[in-house]
Amino acid sequence: MAAEPSTHELIARHRPTLDQALEAISTRAYWSPHPEHPKAYGEHGSLDAAAGKAAFDALLGTRLDLGQPGTDDWVGGEVSPYGIELGVTYPHADLDVLLPAMRAGQRAWRDAGPETRAVVSIEILKRISDRTHEFAHAVMHTSGQAFMMAFQAGGPHAQDRGLEAVAYAYAEQVRTPAVAEWTKPQGKRDPLVMNKEFTPVPRGTALVIGCNTFPTWNGYPGLFASLATGNAVLVKPHPRAVLPLALTVRVAREVLTEAGFDPNLVALAAERPGEGIAKTLATRPEIRIIDYTGSTGFGDWLEANARQAQVYTEKAGVNTVVVESTDDYKGMLSNLAFSLSLYSGQMCTTPQNLLIPRDGITTDQGPKSYDEVVADLARSVGGLLGDDARANGLLGALVNPDVKARLEAAAGLGEVALASREISNPEFPDAVVRTPVIVKLDGARKYWEGADDEAAYMSECFGPVSFAVAVDSVGDAVELLRRTVREKGAMTVGAYTTDAGVEAAVEEVCLEEAAQLSLNLTGGVFVNQTAAFSDFHGSGGNPAANAALCDGAFVANRFRVVEVRRDA
Repeated sequence: MAAEPSTHELIARHRPTLDQALEAISTRAYWSPHPEHPKAYGEHGSLDAAAGKAAFDALLGTRLDLGQPGTDDWVGGEVSPYGIELGVTYPHADLDVLLPAMRAGQRAWRDAGPETRAVVSIEILKRISDRTHEFAHAVMHTSGQAFMMAFQAGGPHAQDRGLEAVAYAYAEQVRTPAVAEWTKPQGKRDPLVMNKEFTPVPRGTALVIGCNTFPTWNGYPGLFASLATGNAVLVKPHPRAVLPLALTVRVAREVLTEAGFDPNLVALAAERPGEGIAKTLATRPEIRIIDYTGSTGFGDWLEANARQAQVYTEKAGVNTVVVESTDDYKGMLSNLAFSLSLYSGQMCTTPQNLLIPRDGITTDQGPKSYDEVVADLARSVGGLLGDDARANGLLGALVNPDVKARLEAAAGLGEVALASREISNPEFPDAVVRTPVIVKLDGARKYWEGADDEAAYMSECFGPVSFAVAVDSVGDAVELLRRTVREKGAMTVGAYTTDAGVEAAVEEVCLEEAAQLSLNLTGGVFVNQTAAFSDFHGSGGNPAANAALCDGAFVANRFRVVEVRRDA
């Protein structure tokens, strides 16, 4: 049996990784220590594809005992969007026992200091990375993502976001020196001399409220930002996506124990069907930090009611693309088609509204009318998803019945430019797989004219639904973009234009309304994808989210600096 790592060994092992992460967030250049390709795993203790699948299969139908205090029941019930009953049960906690136990280890964790907390967090991420294949199956069968997306987004990309949070947390904590000597001259008298110590102290227990679609990608930033700043972390997964975060908690508890810290610094709060413990937890006085990804309704409730906590929310928005002109018409269509199709549009960054002048656009293939642009985009999506095997690999499965209901209802909102079709998955016949629908709407038609176009495109329709909105001019498109971001929020904005004035106008809207903008994407980078260490996910400046993943503001308020000064 290998010896348990000391904190000194962990510093020697992981300090170079921390330094590289600090460099990356400073330069914003590409960097990742977590391989994206499945074949990169299988050496140096990591699980290869077969071992990862076997590890996942061995979990099915088992009890995942985390050794937590206060366990009063065992709960489960996850059913994969691909039709498999996972059959895993998890500890249900008596919060009056678990929460005090979590606080007990916080003093030693606080006293360990920023560097030790950072390297222990990196060791947790390293062990998760070694099991990426296992985690990929867990993410796939709780979120409905296709395997390759679950592998990359649920594995290395999520791990990158966790490491990014650790780097920001470390940088903010060491911004203030640990000790200082303060000397103030007093003229002819002896100077005043003080010795001062500055200690980052945690706010208290943090609560991570997980989401169904991206349990690790959206869960890791808050989890590791809070842990690395000295807080205990209670993870409350979405009831349909418990397994990936339960495995994360198990790894974290193992590493903490081996490093000499209390494993109860990280714990799981699984719930009985329909129990709805998020509201109960969110308002308990022990909870001082909350990270949440999900619906606007509950996010707004948290911001209004969890007054004792620092609340970070990622909610819903209406992502918009302005299409005015392009010098690569084919590339634009291909890029948009992929963005609309990836994971059946079940991403908070997927474009919903495409604002297109009704008089058409200019392209390298000549002028194209509004109808031509929409028809060509429909053909591009149809071509991309024409082969069922490739379609299954891109679309995954619909995560829940609500998405299917919204998809079916969207067809009645306007003229259908591209109808959704059902695709069978031979490996998982019970999976619900649907191609996107594109609906034509009129940006100038108001509700009093007998249509409800504005109500449709000004509301988020989460899933594989997009609206091609005809506008009178590019100026109207820019103003509709502004109103949409200001009133509804947006995680992403895109624009296609060859006109410098239009580009400047769109950019000014995004600067004023704090929306992340992508211009003229025609290659292998897509508006609904962001890279850790370089891209900001959300801005925290519009209604879609009150925080960005990840920046200094995301971590700095998870701790306070306490000063102790002594007369020298």
